[in-house]
Amino acid sequence: MDYWITLEQTQYLPETVLLERQRRRLRDLLRHAWENNAFYRSRFESAGVTPGMLDTDGCIAKIPILTKADIRSHTADMISRGFDRGELLNFKTGGSTGKSLDIYVTEECSELRNSCARRHDLWTGWKSGEPIAAVWGNPYLPHGVRQKLRDWLVSPMIYLDTMCISEEAVVRFADEWKRVRPTLLFGHAHSIYVLAQYVRDLNLSGIRPTGILSTSMMLMPHERRTIESVFGIKVTDRYGCEEVSLIASECERHEGMHLNIEHLYIEFVRDDGSPAASGEPGAIVVTDLMNRAMPFIRYRVEDVGVPTDRKCSCGRGLPLMESVTGRVADFLVKSDGSRVAGVSLIENTLTKIPGIDQMQLVQDAIDSLVVRVVPGAEFNDATRRELHDYFRELFGGQTKIEVSAVEAILPEASGKYRFSICRIS
Repeated sequence: MDYWITLEQTQYLPETVLLERQRRRLRDLLRHAWENNAFYRSRFESAGVTPGMLDTDGCIAKIPILTKADIRSHTADMISRGFDRGELLNFKTGGSTGKSLDIYVTEECSELRNSCARRHDLWTGWKSGEPIAAVWGNPYLPHGVRQKLRDWLVSPMIYLDTMCISEEAVVRFADEWKRVRPTLLFGHAHSIYVLAQYVRDLNLSGIRPTGILSTSMMLMPHERRTIESVFGIKVTDRYGCEEVSLIASECERHEGMHLNIEHLYIEFVRDDGSPAASGEPGAIVVTDLMNRAMPFIRYRVEDVGVPTDRKCSCGRGLPLMESVTGRVADFLVKSDGSRVAGVSLIENTLTKIPGIDQMQLVQDAIDSLVVRVVPGAEFNDATRRELHDYFRELFGGQTKIEVSAVEAILPEASGKYRFSICRIS
């Protein structure tokens, strides 16, 4: 709470002041990694980086880019000296490319991230403590009287489960909305778009949020237009990932996405490794300034963003980026016409069933689904059966499920990975 109050004030500091703070935190992080992390010290030395270079502005560009494959291969090695992996918080993510990763942070780092996210939540017009409506897969549901009471008092939430979006589910969601009266509509960008379509087509009334927060995948222009037309307010688009948390977010002016330079050092990199110019797409490479237990230094998120020199009229010192491209996941269709969010299916399987390095779902017909899997070290017949049974139960016994092992799942010509592809019109 104290840190959140501080962040409410620092967001309006001049950009030059925030950038200097960022540089100090970056230098401190690099020094910490050299002294306490054998994995990074080895990477620094192999790139010719010496201790005397760590305080120079150009040092960061000499450090090799960290890939998802590096993380999967060296997870244990990336834990800094003085931290016990068994005592750290562990997060597992399917990621935007459908590849599972283990991330470790301290509880303090997690709380700092949550404080920062709370600050950006308020940019939507929502106020702390007001009820929230989430369009999300695998919703957290409190158990027991104590948990239910705590959640209701701190931040009441209702859910539309993206694992099964149907007319009946949306009508129930609308009825619950009238009872709870949430002010923030939060969820996957495409899931909110699907909800808006149902609300429009069913002519439902009463769903009138104060703010809309889209996240988890790229918000397409036509989706934004539909959502804003149906609900009558602007969408606040946010970009981040489990590995480093919030990267950028729109504010109430919607003139671009403010970069979270207080927690991150963010680069936009061309294919040749040079910095992308303002208005030029570049690979997003992020250094987490807050996570010292398992540092992420020059981590390639595998998304593409467009930096800009423009300034936002809101007066905040946080610089802007234009947009993000790269996270597009299709909904799949069940035989009864209800739809399932691909991102939710990935979260339900890739992160929970061992032996899967990468996965892609392809649906060419209403009664057919192909599950393409890049096998991991623990992949076996039991893994294949568990996947088959999970999707068979979800989509119905009449649906043919094919689990296909492949060597790799390649990106499309645009450079984007699609982990869920629906070809049903």
